Formats: sequence, C-alpha cells, structure tokens
Amino acid sequence: MLTNKGTLIPIGGNEDKGTEENEQYTLEFIDEGILYHVVREAGGSDAKIVVIPTASSIPVEVGENYLEAFSTLGCENVTVLDIRSKADSEKQESIDLITSANCIMFSGGDQSKITDKIGGTKIHEIIRHRYKNEKGFVVAGTSAGAMMMSQEMIAGGSATESFIKGAVNMYKGLSLIPGLIIDTHFIKRGRFGRISEAVAKFPKLIGIGLAEDTGMIIKNNKCRVIGSGMVIIFDGRRIKHNNHKILSPGTPMSLTNMRTHILSNGDSFHIDKKKVKVLAIEAPFI
Repeated sequence: MLTNKGTLIPIGGNEDKGTEENEQYTLEFIDEGILYHVVREAGGSDAKIVVIPTASSIPVEVGENYLEAFSTLGCENVTVLDIRSKADSEKQESIDLITSANCIMFSGGDQSKITDKIGGTKIHEIIRHRYKNEKGFVVAGTSAGAMMMSQEMIAGGSATESFIKGAVNMYKGLSLIPGLIIDTHFIKRGRFGRISEAVAKFPKLIGIGLAEDTGMIIKNNKCRVIGSGMVIIFDGRRIKHNNHKILSPGTPMSLTNMRTHILSNGDSFHIDKKKVKVLAIEAPFI
C-alpha cells in the first residue's frame, strides 16, 4: 500500500463540541477534545478550515455548530461550504476553498449524500490528490463524514438483525482509504453485526468500529486512537469458515477465526502490518 502524505481523522459521531458551561469541561475540550486534535494536525488555530455539512438534513444549523466549536478553539479562519448538488461541487468558489484549505471537515448525516453530490466531481479529485501528496493536509469527518472515507462504504443496514445476511447495505465511498471499512456510533447502536457482514463480504479489508466521541488519526498507514471511547478492529484475513457467499438473504451467517482488537485512547493499529500497539497500563491518559 502506498503511503499518503496527508492525514485522515475519522470520528465515530457525537464528538464533544465544547458546549457545556462548566469551566473545567471547557478546558478539557480545548486541551484534549477530538476537534482540538483536528486543529493541531491541521497546523494550529491559524489553519484554514472548511466545514462541509452536505450529509446533514439541517446543514445550516450544523455549520453554525462547527463555527462555534472551532471558535472556542481559537480558530477564526473557518468557512462553511454548503454543497447541495453536484453542480455546487464544480463551482469555482468551491474549488478555490478546497484548494486553499488546510483541513476539510465533513459533518454527520447520510453518507450517501456525500458520495452522490461530491463523488466524481472536481473537488473530490482535489481532495484525493491533496491527501495523497500534501503533508499536513487534513480530511476529518464525523459519523457519515467518516464512513464515506472508505472505498467499500456502509450505506445503511439493520443493527437489530445482527449477523444476518443482508443486514448491511454497501455503496461506493470516496476511496480516500480503500483498505478500511468504517462504521460509527458503533457501541451505542450495536453495529457489530453489520460490520461483521461487511468484512465477510470483503475479507481482505479491515473493519473499523468507532464509538461516539472517539476517532483515529491516520498518518503513514498508522491509526492512533483519540477521544473518550473505544475502537474495535475487525480483521478477517484469517477467517477459516465464511458462508456469506452461499447464503440466502435473511439467513444467519457463520464466521470463524475473525480476529478482533479493542483499542482506546493512545493505542494504535498499523494498516499494512496489521499490528496493534497498546499503551502500557501505567502510561498517562493522552
């Protein structure tokens, strides 16, 4: 796998935006929160950040929330790019913003809206080119904005019908990181079954389940966990029994030897080497 020079930060959704009134809580958000890491990776509070709320059904409100959150972190050069059609993705204004930004931040919502309105357009091409070639360029995304980063993208599916063939719907994402399949709100919404099916369908890919207020900083094919929750890694390369291909929809699946890892803040996973590194028990929380 070729190393991309840029940085990806997929987030599991519902990340802290520093809206609590308690002073200590606000200080923790500024010093330790996920958006703090986004800003730091993008070069600090002077970074030019473009927020894209395309996935959301309330893009104006979502954009305003991110403007306030980034302002709390001292960022003044933040713009909301409200793309609602493929034509918007081809406008020169959109192209100029994406070309000059240090960080692109995709909101949550419906990931299919991102792929339908941005996929295959000029700004999609620019984002992929810059992520591949520019050190320090950051693409961050929460919930839908994280899931669309993969090539084989989870577009939906029932969590209540876990481990049943057909519980997951797949679609093509923006292919920023083809080796992963990303799911979000993972613990709270019980999405173990649908990512298991996704990995059963694509056993050479690594499944990543992100809890809420939890993310990963992906640089040089290495993923480091940030935030308050857990990341579950699903490695299907050594599956010994996988009957997904022969089953009818609605039938329970059988999978054996699916490797899983549970990681938390500061732990890491190397995409190429498929190796996990965890912090020592006595290591400080970061």
